[in-house]
Amino acid sequence: MRVLLIDAHPDADRLSAHLLDTYAAALPADAQVERLAVRDLDFNPDLSRGYVDVPPLEPDLDRALTAIEGCDHLVLAFPLWWGAEPARLKGFWDRVLLPRRAFRYHKDDPWWDRLLAGRSADVIVTMDTPPLYLRLAYFDPLGWRYRRQVLGFVGFRPVRLLYFGMVRRGGAESNLPRWRDRLVKAARTASGLRRGKKG
Repeated sequence: MRVLLIDAHPDADRLSAHLLDTYAAALPADAQVERLAVRDLDFNPDLSRGYVDVPPLEPDLDRALTAIEGCDHLVLAFPLWWGAEPARLKGFWDRVLLPRRAFRYHKDDPWWDRLLAGRSADVIVTMDTPPLYLRLAYFDPLGWRYRRQVLGFVGFRPVRLLYFGMVRRGGAESNLPRWRDRLVKAARTASGLRRGKKG
């Protein structure tokens, strides 16, 4: 199993990186693990002309997209800011989830081919909002987006959302042992998630 870990926190050595370390350590010994940090990639996140005139991929983005295409399982970690991912991660998806690489619309109907099908994903999200409140009060828009409109749109299935909060006021310190147990369980079950054949 080829596993790609993506650290999407804008800063190094944060909780997102620590949780990815925990996940990676629990993967089977024969897993092939690759890791990248969005903050270290040299690219322009602004797709200013939309998908009408898509700029060529910078070398770092080309390598990142090749790594996504080559993985069996993706593990993404980021903090929840204002109900969504940090801006640079949004720009990363805008630039790498490209027509004819990640998806392809049909000419004669409104549907599309999910060119990254056959891969699964775990999305690790740290936040100050209690996870239960996110679901009950906000109806989990982040989970909906990632399962249906981001990773799910291009074929990742299943996409598991792993929420960890609250992190402030000592929450991370007191909950870390329980969070580690969840991550270990997720890593140990990752190899059984994939469905279908890769596009």
